[in-house]
Amino acid sequence: MAAQKDQQKDAEAEGLSGTTLLPKLIPSGAGREWLERRRATIRPWSTFVDQQRFSRPRNLGELCQRLVRNVEYYQSNYVFVFLGLILYCVVTSPMLLVALAVFFGACYILYLRTLESKLVLFGREVSPAHQYALAGGISFPFFWLAGAGSAVFWVLGATLVVIGSHAAFHQIEAVDGEELQMEPV
Repeated sequence: MAAQKDQQKDAEAEGLSGTTLLPKLIPSGAGREWLERRRATIRPWSTFVDQQRFSRPRNLGELCQRLVRNVEYYQSNYVFVFLGLILYCVVTSPMLLVALAVFFGACYILYLRTLESKLVLFGREVSPAHQYALAGGISFPFFWLAGAGSAVFWVLGATLVVIGSHAAFHQIEAVDGEELQMEPV
C-alpha cells in the first residue's frame, strides 16, 4: 500500500495525474473525459495485432460485416493508432515542429499577458478568442512553409489505409447474442 502511494506521488511529481496517468496539462472537462473513456474501452493490443486472426474475407458481405463490427469493436484502438500517426508525422517533420512551437509559444505568451492585465487595442478590450486567432494568424505562414496541409492529408490517408485494412482483414470477435446476418450478393 505504501509502495503504491509512493508511485502515485512520483507520478504526480512528474506531471501525471495519479488516478488516470494522463498529463496534468490536459484540462479537466469534456476532452479529458473523452480521452479517459477511450483509455477505459481500449481492447487488448495482443488481440488487436494477433497475426493468426487475419484472413481474407470470403465475399463482399463478410467484408462489410467485418468493417462495421471491427470499427465498432476496436474504436478506441483505432483512435490511438490515429494519434500515433499524428505524432509520427509531427516528429518526422522539423519545420512542422517549428511551426507548432511558434503557435504554442504565441498562445503561451498571450496567456501570460492576460494574467497580468487585459489586452487593450485601439481603446477596446480584445477577447481571449480574438487573441488566440491572432496567434493563429501569426503562425499561419510557418504552417504554410512547413506543409501542414499535406501533413494533414497524409495522416488522414494513412489512417484510412491502416484502419481500413485492419478492419477488413481482421476476423470478427465472437460475441454472445444475436448477430447481424448478411446474405452474399
